[in-house]
Amino acid sequence: MSSTTDASRGKLIVPALGRLYSSLHDAGETMLRVVAGAFLAIHGSQKITNPLGAAEMVEGLGFYPGVFWSPLLACTEFLGGILIVIGLLTRPAAVAGMFVLLVTVWFHWVTMDQGFSGAEKSLLWAAILLFFVIRGGNRHSVDARIGKAF
Repeated sequence: MSSTTDASRGKLIVPALGRLYSSLHDAGETMLRVVAGAFLAIHGSQKITNPLGAAEMVEGLGFYPGVFWSPLLACTEFLGGILIVIGLLTRPAAVAGMFVLLVTVWFHWVTMDQGFSGAEKSLLWAAILLFFVIRGGNRHSVDARIGKAF
């Protein structure tokens, strides 16, 4: 179906752009998945390379003992991020990352009493991961390549 007559998007003001939008749809979704996963993995790698600092940070959030919780957090972010990047077990990895981000929302909003302004970045990233919980990895993913998705 042509994107200019797609009922879910309505008619385009500039119909000629329909082909461009259609051709970039999957690529844009893949780019978002790769960027979100990479950012999550980068956060996890920082905790892996500085385990004592990560343990102190986790205890600063109120999770004791930090030496127990910080490796779980680091693995969730790092391994989950890598899985999201390649699109393998995309939905479970996105759920785990989303859970971590919702904890940070709670921390900033409630514990630090920063409200929306302190939690908005985590809310945005949690919403991006929710998108991949709902949609999965798309056709440019390992999930699609092996023909199985969670």
